[in-house]
Amino acid sequence: MALPGRQQMKYWGIAAALFFAVLWGLGNVILPFLVGGAIAYFLDPIADRLERAGLSRTAATSVISIIALFIFILLALLIVPMLVRQLIQLVNAAPTIFGELQSFLTAKFPSIMDQQSVVRETLASIGKTIQSRGGELASGLLSSALSVINAIVFVVVVPVVAFYLLLDWDNMVAKIDSWLPLDHRDMVRTLARDIDRVLAGFVRGQVSVCLILGTFYSVSLMVAGLDFGLIVGAIAGLITFIPYVGALIGGALAIGLAFFQFWGDWVQIGIIAGIFAIGQFLEGNIITPKLVGNSVGLHPVWLLFALSAFGTLFGFVGMLVAVPVAAAIGVLTRFAISQYLDSRLYRGLSTEDEA
Repeated sequence: MALPGRQQMKYWGIAAALFFAVLWGLGNVILPFLVGGAIAYFLDPIADRLERAGLSRTAATSVISIIALFIFILLALLIVPMLVRQLIQLVNAAPTIFGELQSFLTAKFPSIMDQQSVVRETLASIGKTIQSRGGELASGLLSSALSVINAIVFVVVVPVVAFYLLLDWDNMVAKIDSWLPLDHRDMVRTLARDIDRVLAGFVRGQVSVCLILGTFYSVSLMVAGLDFGLIVGAIAGLITFIPYVGALIGGALAIGLAFFQFWGDWVQIGIIAGIFAIGQFLEGNIITPKLVGNSVGLHPVWLLFALSAFGTLFGFVGMLVAVPVAAAIGVLTRFAISQYLDSRLYRGLSTEDEA
């Protein structure tokens, strides 16, 4: 006989409290293990496909690890230094860009750009603020990350953890499944499958979309000759998980820089705008339907709230667990609503009388 509902809620509440207590107390310690687990979860479908192709689990994990190591070295030697360099250049060029915009508006709209104009003062202050605060922000983020995370330990521990978790992923899932309470095993499995579907749709699918679009935007803008094209494409790809926002912010930034760089060359400016139009077409009609499909995703507002709340409470570690926790809460909430709609509390006695 199953435990009473009140007693079950007590035990599940204790488990949730212990989870958040561990997250609060050991956040920085468990960070490499969380990152390694996230990487293993992301790569598990690839390992399963390699197994179905005839490789053993050890061989499949080894192949994935070698490819991942090559990609990491490529990023560390080529991409990341270029991103940092373009970010610094963009921050330093902000006063010049806003100065040019101020000169253009002064020539075209002298009535609103006199010496006492609010618009003039605002543009000047924005450019100076970006230059003064942008560098501090970039260096501050880097120094704080290095102070929170021991870089050497992180780089060494994460690949090792990811390798062993990926190697034993199926065995771990089977072991956890054997620990499920027998009275609720089917229900827990159903909820777990729903949570996995949401995570697979968002984490595996949407992260892949962000990487593909970020690469497309960065490469296309650099080929088109736009200064700071790499960093603009990276920004646009990074926030693509919020529908339309990534393209709007990235497109506005790219077109604004194109106006500054190619003023008068409307064909070149049109090419920059066309890159984002093509990106939106590919995302909406090919990439997202193929990788994400019809899976139940996370609403952008709910996702942003979870990231903000967990980031504020638990720091960087909280941001890492925000997505899976938000997915779990969403699935549990939908399950609770379905139970409520089937309960007497919702239906009342009238439905029984009618029956």
